[in-house]
Amino acid sequence: MSMLEWVAVAVSLLGIWLTARRLMVCWPVNILACALYFKLFLDVKLYADMVLQALFGLAMVYGWWAWWRSRRQGMPVAGDVVVAALPRGSLVLGLGAGTVGAMAIGWFTSHYTDAALPWMDAALSSFSLVAQVWAARRHAENWLLWIVVDVIYVGMFVFKGLWLTAGLYAALVVLAVLGWRQWRGRGIAVSPG
Repeated sequence: MSMLEWVAVAVSLLGIWLTARRLMVCWPVNILACALYFKLFLDVKLYADMVLQALFGLAMVYGWWAWWRSRRQGMPVAGDVVVAALPRGSLVLGLGAGTVGAMAIGWFTSHYTDAALPWMDAALSSFSLVAQVWAARRHAENWLLWIVVDVIYVGMFVFKGLWLTAGLYAALVVLAVLGWRQWRGRGIAVSPG
């Protein structure tokens, strides 16, 4: 366990806590957490997860802007999420995109880098992006995908000796279970497509 991992976990937990409290400062803290994990994943040769942190960082910049904009317009920053049903076509498309992404990233990182676990790293990163898109579109199924992805992440981080990060992701599994329970049944009907 490096000092970098200790700091990354602490900043991540602080960012999650601030986000749950809906405080604007959550965004720069979460961006810092992404930057710290970007460096940590670079150090342990988990390149797909390194790039994923950069993409999450960009998403954090967007979230910060959206919250700032809604406050400026006098709109509430947060409220109950109206959950949208995940149409069958979107389910198939999302899982297909995750698979294609995993294969492409895995092939690239296994052939052109010294990635430690190119295929697993690629699959987890690719399906994390699918889960993030589903969350942005308010599909409760995002939580189920996060549960699967984060459980596997725990095993990968244990294998890599990133014990604190494995603990963080175990906590994320619990949060995803709670998210699934909270979002289930709160939706609106959307025709399958």
